[in-house]
This record gives sequence, C-alpha cells and structure tokens, in this order.
Amino acid sequence: MRSRTRKGTRRSAPTVITLTTLFGLTVTACGDNGSAIAGGEGGEGSGKGTITFWDNNTAVRRDIWLEIIRDFEKKYPDIKVQYVGVPAENAQSKYDTAIQGGGLPDVGGVGAAMLAGIAAQDALEPLRDRLAESPLEGELSESMLKSTASAGGTSQLFMVPTSANNGVMYYRTDLFKAAGLDAPTTWKKFYEAADRLTAKDKNRFGYTIRGGVGSIAQALDAMYGQSGIKSFWNADETKTTVNDPRNVAALEKYTALYKKATPAADLNNNFTQMVAQWDGGQIGMLSHNLGSYQDHVKALGTGKFRGLPNPKGAGGKRVQVSNPIDGLAIFKTSTKKKAAWKFIEYASSHKASSKFNESAGLIPANSAAAKDAWVDKSEPTRLAAEALNSPATTIVQLPYYLPDWNTISKADNEPAFQKVMLGKTSAKDFLDDLADQLNTAQADWKQRNG
Repeated sequence: MRSRTRKGTRRSAPTVITLTTLFGLTVTACGDNGSAIAGGEGGEGSGKGTITFWDNNTAVRRDIWLEIIRDFEKKYPDIKVQYVGVPAENAQSKYDTAIQGGGLPDVGGVGAAMLAGIAAQDALEPLRDRLAESPLEGELSESMLKSTASAGGTSQLFMVPTSANNGVMYYRTDLFKAAGLDAPTTWKKFYEAADRLTAKDKNRFGYTIRGGVGSIAQALDAMYGQSGIKSFWNADETKTTVNDPRNVAALEKYTALYKKATPAADLNNNFTQMVAQWDGGQIGMLSHNLGSYQDHVKALGTGKFRGLPNPKGAGGKRVQVSNPIDGLAIFKTSTKKKAAWKFIEYASSHKASSKFNESAGLIPANSAAAKDAWVDKSEPTRLAAEALNSPATTIVQLPYYLPDWNTISKADNEPAFQKVMLGKTSAKDFLDDLADQLNTAQADWKQRNG
C-alpha cells in the first residue's frame, strides 16, 4: 500500500474562520478555545466553553451551518462554536495535516470516502456508546448507520451520519422539449440527447463531463450504470471489477463525449465550476448529485429543469455506485468532547436535520426528518429516496473501508483520467492500473484484518 502523510469577527453568533487562517490552526494548539496538540488524549471537559467545528464542504453549506450553529448557541448559551470552512476538495489533506502537526477541531464534517483513512490514523473518537445513551438512539436510519460503520473499516462507529446523497441526472426540460427529446431515463436516451443538443457553432452542448477534482466517482457511476456489473469485487473479493471489459467499453463511450458533446473547459472542471457552467449556459445535461439542487433552483427556477435518478440500463434495471454518506465526528484530541457531542446531538435532531437537509437537498439520516413534507416537494430528493429503496436498483458498494480509497480515487488517478479524456491514455490501460492499485490495497486490508 502507498504510504500517506497526510477574517473572522467575534460576535454572539458563531465565529467564522476562513481558509486563510486555517493553516494557523493546523500547526498550533488551540488551548481553551479548541483542541489539544497532535498526539494528545483530549478529555470530556465540562460541557461548556468554545468548540471548533470544521465544515468539510464550505462552498455550498456554509450558510446553513452558520444558521444551525446560531440556533444551537441559543439553546446552549454556555457553548460557543467556532466555525471553520474547508473546501470539499481540501478536506482530506487538511485533516491529514492536522493529524500530523496538531490543531484538529473538536468536531468536524467527514464524508464516508475519507472516514477509513482518518480512522486508520487513530484520530477519531468512538461514538457507538455515546449514541446508545443519547436521545438520538433509534432516531437515525439503520441502513445509514450500518453503511457508516462499514465505511470506517471496523465494527466501531466513528461518525454520526447526517445525510445521504445520490447521483442525479439533471436535464434542461426546456431544451429537451424544443428538440423533441424524451427525458434521459435510459443510457440510450442519454447519448442520443448528448448528440442532438450539441451545436458547437452556437456554443451549445448536450452534456458537461467532470474532468477535474472528483472525476473518478462520477466516471465509476457512468461505467457501472452502463455495464450493469453489480459488484465492485469478484466472488472472493480479491479482484476488482473496475477493469472488466464491459466497464472498459462503457468508459470508452463515456469519455468519447469530451469536446464532441461537451465544452473543452470540462477537462479541469470540479463540481462547483461544472454546476455554474450548466446553470448559466446552454448545456442539456449534468451528472452530479442532490447537493447542487438548490443551486439550480436559484439559477433556473423549477420550470426549466428536472433531476432524475441515474439512467437505467437496457434491461430496465438501474445500477449505480454508492454515494458517500456525510456525517459528524469527534476527534480524539478534543479537550471538550462533552460539548462537541452536544453539538452533534443537536445537529442530528429532527428539527436541525430537516433544516440542514432541505437546504442541501439531501436525504436526512434522521428518520423523522426524512418524512417531512419538503422531501415530497423536492422531486430529486423524493425520486432518489425511491430509487435507493427500489428492487429495480442495484447499489455497487465502493470500498470506502480501504484507508487508501480516498487517495486512490482522487489524487492518484484524477490526472490519469484527464489523459483518457485527451486520448493520451486508453481506457483499458487506465482501468488496469486502477485495478492494480485497488487489488493491492484490498490485499493489504485483508491481511491486517484477518
């Protein structure tokens, strides 16, 4: 396995720290207002004081987190929350740096894709016993709790899930209607629309493909969705299926869209750039997830687009890869774990969970929040929840439990995927190399865990 090292103003409302001050936090002990230095055991604390919270997706969730923090501080006036916003693409490296150098937060947002890597460094506080004694016991989705525990790589629970995401095919209903096209409910209809909606001389494109940060997960979704392969591993879970010839063919077809039916800028676009491009231009389709729904509503209203679950295959079945669950974790070095847990309890409660997930457009982990009226009114969220629970849908579980998964699926292979888009590397060579890395990581994990 590869080795890994991984202007705010004080108010009665939460303190906000931008990324410019984050580097100071990662190398300095926070004393009474934060966490202990790297290697410290931390402590429970009195249940009062100031705790530091890192938001792992500040670009799209900053405002709703600040609102929830204000509500929390009203309920618990003896606890103040210092908010630190971290862009999603930097979250893993920021946590890894702080684990090595000190300055971890008391509580932080952690996605399932990075959970095992952080847990493997012994940086996270076990939470199962706290949850068992909490009012939250029995209120959270059992399936999300099981998926979260699995993602951590052990039987322990290192994160309380807050939300589930799902892949979404957003499409411009006005452009489809004008072209006389059916909704992209199947991969055949998707490729037909990508071709017919493209008019390069008018700067119109059928699709926008993700070539920058976060490209691998989207490519895997498109591959398995088209190939219909239902498992990430072979029968004895020693070899991955990513380089199965059917997946190779699917990736070849998918990446062939680049510059043929997509903008050239897609090569380097991350999700924020891709979403902004789709919202502001004449592009027919966008593959993203529930998290960008509110951005589309703000830009386009609700009458010009829809968000559907990923297309079905030729047999009428839908295969999709698992989307990471997001949640909140307490770091072992925290000297205020009691206060940090109160924050997690509040953020995961019915009212706060509903408010957060309605704003983010995600599926709530709180079971009562998942039944609130807004879920039915938000079509992409409702359809995603239905698709996830449908017997016609197969979920290919990605190996989030591998400590190196986040590195392999991001930094190690995103530049290589760009070479496939540019035609400099074949889809087969790319997937064979990816498979070698995954098989090695899986073998190492199996050896360590018996």
